[in-house]
Amino acid sequence: MKKDIETKEDVVFMVEEFYQKVNQSAMLSPFFQKLDWGSHLPKMAHFWCFVLFDTPGYQTNVTQIHLAMNLSEELFNEWLSLFYTTVDSLYCGENAQKVKDRAALIGWTIKAKIP
Repeated sequence: MKKDIETKEDVVFMVEEFYQKVNQSAMLSPFFQKLDWGSHLPKMAHFWCFVLFDTPGYQTNVTQIHLAMNLSEELFNEWLSLFYTTVDSLYCGENAQKVKDRAALIGWTIKAKIP
C-alpha cells in the first residue's frame, strides 16, 4: 500500500517526478526549456509544502505568473493530468488528495481568467 505525503522529502520527490514527466511531454516541455531547474524545483517544493503543511514564506502569486505565459486550457488539462498521474503513482491518502484538489483549484482559477 502506498503511503501518504508526509514530509518535505515526499514533496520534493513528487515535484521532481512530476517535472520529469513534464519534460517528456511534447505539449508542455517547450514552456520549460529555458527554465533554471536549480531554482525552480526548490521553489515548487516550497509551494507544495506551503499548500500541504502551511510552511511559511511562500509569497509568489501563482495565478499571475501563469497568466503571463499565454497558456491554453488544453495545456492546463495536460499539466493537471500529469500531476494527478504523478501523485497517484507515488502516494495515497489525505494529503495526496489535498494536493490534487489544490492543483485542480489552481488550474480552474487560471483557466477561468484566460481571455
